[in-house]
Amino acid sequence: MDPYTAGTERPQFDEAALRARIPGWGADSDPADRPAVPRERFDPAASGAHWDVPEQQPGGSGRERSIEHRRLTPVFGTVAPLRGVSGAIRRFAYNNFSEGRAAHWLLLILGDRVESMGARFQREPVRAAAPWLIGAAAIGAMVSLRRGRR
Repeated sequence: MDPYTAGTERPQFDEAALRARIPGWGADSDPADRPAVPRERFDPAASGAHWDVPEQQPGGSGRERSIEHRRLTPVFGTVAPLRGVSGAIRRFAYNNFSEGRAAHWLLLILGDRVESMGARFQREPVRAAAPWLIGAAAIGAMVSLRRGRR
């Protein structure tokens, strides 16, 4: 009898035997039988974890925050503040677009790319500028050739 054909009846299993043989079997069965049920209940006193919201860290004005939230998180990083063109792009993303929009994330990625190009220009200006200069020269040549044809 082939168990994978349409006319075959499904074998009946003994739940107690399955529970003994397969760890975690029956996760969707009776909650009294599930070992994770006590962890799924919200009871802060049972875990021993207790804390209040920390006091608000000073210096939050001008920090980027999602438009979905009324205030900054109580503690935030200040190691790399936004600056320059990349910072302006990121501020624009945070001030104008929800985190659920693709434009928000694409602008943040653009800000990262702009910052990495700026760092590359500072490290090796000639090598970093060469592709831009070659591209600008090519565009200038195409424009001048086009003007000559008129």
